[in-house]
Amino acid sequence: MTPRLRSVLPLVLCAVVAGCGGDSAPDSAASTASDPVASAGHLNPLVALHEAEQAVFGLYAPSPGGRARPGAEAPPTKTPEERAAETMAYGMSDYVFDGSMEGGFDAALPTFVAFKDAMQAAGANASSHPFVVKMAKLESEEQGIREVGMQLDAGVSGIMFVEVESAEEARWGLDAMRYAASGGTRPDGVGSAPAYWGLSEAEYREKADLWPLNREGELISWVIVESHEGLDNVREIAAVPGIGVLWPGAGTLRGLFSTVDENGERVLDEEGWENAIQTVLAACKEFDVACGYPANALDIQMRMDQGFSVFVMGWGEAGFETVELGRELAGR
Repeated sequence: MTPRLRSVLPLVLCAVVAGCGGDSAPDSAASTASDPVASAGHLNPLVALHEAEQAVFGLYAPSPGGRARPGAEAPPTKTPEERAAETMAYGMSDYVFDGSMEGGFDAALPTFVAFKDAMQAAGANASSHPFVVKMAKLESEEQGIREVGMQLDAGVSGIMFVEVESAEEARWGLDAMRYAASGGTRPDGVGSAPAYWGLSEAEYREKADLWPLNREGELISWVIVESHEGLDNVREIAAVPGIGVLWPGAGTLRGLFSTVDENGERVLDEEGWENAIQTVLAACKEFDVACGYPANALDIQMRMDQGFSVFVMGWGEAGFETVELGRELAGR
């Protein structure tokens, strides 16, 4: 266990599992380290940070475990309460990122909801621990209406749309994040979202609109380009009103710039890959959209200097180090 987690994890776990005689988790664990500006004017600290032109740093949620590489022993699974305690014990992340639903929405949604409910039971809310989740690739407008609506009803603050290849596909996702009263296609329900946001149903409906299309909105969209077609259309994608953050895909897109050599090993076309990154960044700058990147401690300063301002890192010591370095570089 890391030193930075060890001091507060017992208190958080006590709050999550047993309550320790109180109704909420200790203040030291239930709050994030977002700047004061992150709570001024908006419930969603990500929106407040964007409006203050501050860099944003977040982490993937701790894995539930249970899967192993071929030939290796599977790690023990973690309960939702254990994952919530681990998440809340680290207070430097601006948001909690969950990528589980990209691989299969219906199978992964119940696991995500159980984790979110455990976070809420421990004292988390949409202002202290906003969730950003990945969508599976949108193949139709109807898929977006159903799956985006259910994710928002679970209380998430942002959705990442993966493998976006056209402006039309981006609009499907953005429209699905907005109620019909705001010109969107989101179904009329609210699910359990108001409880995680600490709002009445009426208040949630008023605030659950897409920023920056609605400057008073609290929801944010992320769009990731992961194909040659997406790169070809990146200017048209970036020009779609309502995109909060645009990303070059560091996994799938990067893989398109690699080949297999005679030894069967992957060889990266470094120049081609960097050109792809810069193509996305140029579109972000042209259309005044924040640009995101999954940085590490070795490259975060370079990416910040280039103009990237939103970062996601893996859970663990390397991610913690990158978050803390990035915040220091940003003067946060």
